[in-house]
Amino acid sequence: MREIVPQLFRTEFRKIVAVLSKRFGLEHIEIAEDICSETFLLAAETWGKKGIPENPTAWLYTVAKNKTLDYLKRNQHFREKVSQALKNNPDSESSVLDIDLHQENAKDSELSMLFAICHPAIPEEAQIGLALRILFGLGIDEISDAFLSNKETVNKRLHRAKEKLREENIRMEMPVAGEIAGRLSAVLRILYLLFNAGYYAPAKNSVIRKEICLQALQLAYLLSEFKSTHTPAVDALIALMCFHASRFEARLQDNALVLLDEQDRSLWDQQLIQTGERYLNQSATGASYTKYHLEAAIAYWHTRENTHPDKWPHILKYYNLLLQIEYSPVAALNRTYALFKNEGPEVALAEARKLALDDQHLYHALMGQLCLGIDEDASVRHFRQAMALSKSDSEKQLLQKKIDALLSRNR
Repeated sequence: MREIVPQLFRTEFRKIVAVLSKRFGLEHIEIAEDICSETFLLAAETWGKKGIPENPTAWLYTVAKNKTLDYLKRNQHFREKVSQALKNNPDSESSVLDIDLHQENAKDSELSMLFAICHPAIPEEAQIGLALRILFGLGIDEISDAFLSNKETVNKRLHRAKEKLREENIRMEMPVAGEIAGRLSAVLRILYLLFNAGYYAPAKNSVIRKEICLQALQLAYLLSEFKSTHTPAVDALIALMCFHASRFEARLQDNALVLLDEQDRSLWDQQLIQTGERYLNQSATGASYTKYHLEAAIAYWHTRENTHPDKWPHILKYYNLLLQIEYSPVAALNRTYALFKNEGPEVALAEARKLALDDQHLYHALMGQLCLGIDEDASVRHFRQAMALSKSDSEKQLLQKKIDALLSRNR
């Protein structure tokens, strides 16, 4: 019981909210959230006393539908709008009040909700917050953890975003054919950012928020199921997520971060790696490539053994291309590490110093690594500075371990 309700909440919350919002308009999204939350609360109470029903998902859908109908019958919106439709056509009650939670309608509603959340009128940070709340069902505490923000800020951001949905009269519907490409780019970026927020979030002393990552991957899969949204970029993003997700079990051991080169490869999910390879191959059918293609290619080569002669030359090549189409400090740092693997620490140190990212903990962690064997006092200083800047307990443990190893070796 303790496991099934949270599990169903993660998979069904967004479907129910999306269907209800599409049926009655985004202006009533808070009502949809309340009805859905009440449904799961009743499930926890009822199942705890009477046991889990034979089909718990169907039970949730039935209760959500009944709660919605009860709300409509006593609500002003129902009296003024829906009841008028019934008055004009008494036989239409079943269609007016129909809440279709079947799989295909739920998928269509989820996709429409995703595009509505990613409307250009809504700021990016608010889009992420709305997605975490509505599509992922996360609470305010969990969202504030993911954003490294406080609950008041998150609440205000969500409130403004929902007001924007109303002000702009944003509909839950797929964009017309000519607009899909532009909007799809925003959707992919949000899913990419959500996956990264889960993968690297230091919330609850963990670098990995597996549930966020897997739900971002599920939504990316959803895009691939519809002809209008299935593009090479979607395939590339799915491949990227699969390669990263394959290392969940190996990346964190005993609440401590394990670096890629030190991970137990037997813990890697080979099925996810194979899925990633399939989608990466599919993504090559387009006439151009995106950052997702390049990052997926890099992630693919990271699944190869370090002894593979082509591994680091390919990774360096793809980072060079990635920085040409979209520069980021993290990509620049990773490119410097690939340069170190290809050409040695002296060349990499010269490049790293040019970056001058002194306020970034990853920069100091890289500098500490590059200084090993050259200036180990400098290594210790950089690792300590990285610890001071890091917000992740697991990263701090890893850095402290490196410092202790250096100090004990030099005694």
